[in-house]
Amino acid sequence: MYGVTTGFGMFSKVAIPKDKLEELQENVVRSHAAGVGRPLSTKRTRMLFALRINGLAKGHSGISLKTLKQLVAAFNESCLPWIPEQGTVGASGDLAPLSHLALGLMGEGQMWSPKSGWADAALVLKAHGLDRLQLQTKEGIALINGTQFITSLGAEAVERPRMIARQADIIAAMSIEVLKGTTRAFDVSIQRARPHVGQRRVAQRLRSLLHSSVYPSEIAESHRFCNRVQDAYTLRCCPQVHGVANDTIDFVQDVITTEMNSATDNPIVFAERGEVLSCGNFHGEYPAKVLDYLAIGVHELANMSERRIERLVNPALSELPAFLVKDGGFNSGFMTAHCTAASLVSENKVLCHPSSVDSLSTSAAKEDHVSMGGFSARKALNVVKNVEKVLAIELLAACQGIEFLRPLKTTEPLEAVYSLVRKVVKPWEKDRYMAPDIEAVLKLVKEGKIWQVVLSYITHYQSTTGCQQEVPSNNLSPTARAFLDDPPPPKEIKLNRK
Repeated sequence: MYGVTTGFGMFSKVAIPKDKLEELQENVVRSHAAGVGRPLSTKRTRMLFALRINGLAKGHSGISLKTLKQLVAAFNESCLPWIPEQGTVGASGDLAPLSHLALGLMGEGQMWSPKSGWADAALVLKAHGLDRLQLQTKEGIALINGTQFITSLGAEAVERPRMIARQADIIAAMSIEVLKGTTRAFDVSIQRARPHVGQRRVAQRLRSLLHSSVYPSEIAESHRFCNRVQDAYTLRCCPQVHGVANDTIDFVQDVITTEMNSATDNPIVFAERGEVLSCGNFHGEYPAKVLDYLAIGVHELANMSERRIERLVNPALSELPAFLVKDGGFNSGFMTAHCTAASLVSENKVLCHPSSVDSLSTSAAKEDHVSMGGFSARKALNVVKNVEKVLAIELLAACQGIEFLRPLKTTEPLEAVYSLVRKVVKPWEKDRYMAPDIEAVLKLVKEGKIWQVVLSYITHYQSTTGCQQEVPSNNLSPTARAFLDDPPPPKEIKLNRK
């Protein structure tokens, strides 16, 4: 039986004597704990730990109930082993990081707990009254074989963009208002003509926030009779571009949720059949591929945002003072804030190169195709962080643009956003230290405060206009999702040949 009475990888043909089977399991943990780099944060270690317990609890890993309970006890005490973030190729699972997890529970290496901080794992376990793991047959390979490193980081990487995507629509609406854009491109009929779920959802949000009979805008009324025919793409195409980011997040969440709740061992134990089967459930290709896809999709929110920032600070495009400040030349205003946004977007373009297209054969060609999913997850998180920062800069710039349109007011929901921002950042009358302002607004974005302040307005708009209220898309059937943001179109009419 692979990994139980045999060696691992290339050594799968090497039979192990019965009196060495338990030592074999400890050997594989120690030898595979070969990761490098910075350690995972305690928060992310707990996420990984929780998913490893969940996978083992499926009953297909072949570990004892005693061992599983020891893991649960250590988790509940927040006894967290030192796990470096580099070293997994996502082939036979996340071998290196999961080996570091198991090593700490065996009382070796370093471990952290709220009581002790970082210390020798054996001492931390003892301080909490916990016994170190004494591995039985199959338990070592069961502990280290799985995709929980990729999936735990991936779960965070897909959870954060959902709030980002919602708030990107709000921030875009603010910029559209300042740049005196039209709402005509967000008309219901246009979205029905190309009824992608995300596109319809974004268009509905924009309609809920911008000038309407429910929420009139003095700024919109001021340019009702202008000679513009249509807006630039980063204004007009928000439903199409932001929309596919929303759909990407939905798709990736479905895959990651399935992966989180799967048995990703090899071999897998089927007790009811009395069989142990070798398989490839450990392979990280599923989470690796979708996390590369997630990075590409979410990045576009920042790509659009940076171009709108350019339009806000460029007087030839905005009809506002250059770089959104009085006394230009003496003051530089948002000149370098835009440069910061541009640098983050450029950085993301490199990070969006998919790592899962690479594969390096390992284990003497036994593991001859790997996913590189650990890097996919880490990159996706970095892309998400950069997108949050770019959107914070756009929101700061859009609120500054509002200052030059006063005394005119925008819609109630956008005025609420403006007021929220002004609670943490004053208007720019002259140059000052910019970084704290960006950090203050970034905190609002990361905590979802922008969404919270407009949600009641969106709900009111939907109920007033007869649209469905927004609900989490993962709770909807595919049919229901198709009609998320407005009533269904009439049935198709078929013409006869006459």
